[in-house]
Amino acid sequence: MARGQAACVKSSEGGHPPRGSSGSRLQAVTIRRVTADAKTRAQAIEAQLRAIGTPERAAGERAYLKSDLQFAGATVWQIRSVVKEIAAQGPPLDHEALQTLVEELWTKPMHERRMAAVMLLELHPRLLGMEDLGLVERLVRESKTWALVDGLATDVVGRIALKHPVEITPILDRWATDADFWVRRTSLLAELQPLRAGAPFDRFAAHADAMLDEREFFIRKAIGWVLRETEKRRPHEVIAWLAPRTHRASGVTMREAVRYLPEADATRLMAAYREKRSAVDDPPAD
Repeated sequence: MARGQAACVKSSEGGHPPRGSSGSRLQAVTIRRVTADAKTRAQAIEAQLRAIGTPERAAGERAYLKSDLQFAGATVWQIRSVVKEIAAQGPPLDHEALQTLVEELWTKPMHERRMAAVMLLELHPRLLGMEDLGLVERLVRESKTWALVDGLATDVVGRIALKHPVEITPILDRWATDADFWVRRTSLLAELQPLRAGAPFDRFAAHADAMLDEREFFIRKAIGWVLRETEKRRPHEVIAWLAPRTHRASGVTMREAVRYLPEADATRLMAAYREKRSAVDDPPAD
């Protein structure tokens, strides 16, 4: 690179282009282009969803989710179809364009736009990494409904956890003790994909044990959900973890947790739960 060209890409002080350089102008143009593209795509997504949706479904969904958001009345499958269609138009999304479009969709308090933002993240796992967990955490905190949180937790954070199993541990540890139960739920559901792929059970086990006595329904359900899915391939680990805790677990957790266990094991664990005692000393099922 010629000396004159080098001066355009870094300064003598900090590695940034000097103010007023072609580099800063190019960056400003790029930001404007990406932002304009995000607004255009977000408007197209909303327009299609409003055209597809029905007032009856909008009212029903709003009541079912007990939400203060606006609703267009589009189904989950319709939202996903529209998102795929619009995302395929124009230049392929890179990381910056994806993040900008997600942010743009999220700015408007409309359920389907926010669901579209979640689906965009789900559909582009290769573009996401540890640096995106700050954005995801903010979206979780602002979601305030399982309909948005669960996709962010299982598909978005879960896939990042698959790629970065060690690096993500302190983040999930922090989330597991957060005051916001939706963030705590995310720390649990983020383990679904890693556990299905054979990840160690210990991290989930520690977080679930700390939350097992909680009265929040969405925490109780999440613990049971992860146990239910894990036992499909690893029933002995679930039984070993659950047996000494049957007297602490809620009915919601237990009913989910034993769903796919062998009948004899499920019966033994549920009997101990109903009697409010640990099943650890019960004879194992034949």
